[in-house]
Amino acid sequence: MRRQLQTSFALVLAGSAFVVAAQTSASSSSPAAAGPSVPMESKVAMCIGCHSIPGYQATFPEVYKVPMIAGQNSKYLASALHAYAKGERKHPTMRSIAQSLSDQDITDIAAYYEKQAQVPAVPETVTPPADIKALLDKGNCASCHGANFSKPIDGTYPKIAGQHPDYLYAALKAYQTEGNPHLGRGNAIMAAQVKQFSHAELKSLAKYLASLPGELRTVPQSKFR
Repeated sequence: MRRQLQTSFALVLAGSAFVVAAQTSASSSSPAAAGPSVPMESKVAMCIGCHSIPGYQATFPEVYKVPMIAGQNSKYLASALHAYAKGERKHPTMRSIAQSLSDQDITDIAAYYEKQAQVPAVPETVTPPADIKALLDKGNCASCHGANFSKPIDGTYPKIAGQHPDYLYAALKAYQTEGNPHLGRGNAIMAAQVKQFSHAELKSLAKYLASLPGELRTVPQSKFR
């Protein structure tokens, strides 16, 4: 009799534990348990300090104006952030920031900046000087970055027309860089393209691309709103 009572008591306890566990699981998966949604201002707070200051210049690991990202393709921005998080793009500050973001944060931030600058579409064709055209053709640049380098054939490719020339130059050089813990980008397609150019040629390309009318902007924002 005592053994039967002990067995019954054990079954009751087990059943109670199962119910509690099920209730806990259900409550933790409910929207209320997930907590309040994070406001967009909080998600972009770390971005504002550099990308929302016109003319702001990075000093490490290289000196150049931080890129304009307002109006950029959201798929590209998300892809870039994931690449920083994985270390495929080597930049200590950007990697630290990207690793602190969830996948949903990255998606939200990318969408936010894509819509931040609403400007008229740029002309589809601009005829470059002969020497620059030869470099652009050699790199087959328009085949990915599209008409006037503002209409990429895929959303994961960036708009580059009108971007800061020193940033473009630094980015192009990064695809040539190997074995540096702070510099470098691991895109095989871009690496194959830029390795056929000298630094002087890359600088000429960057200067020309920056001179084009573009859809990218720096939108000033206060960090303390």
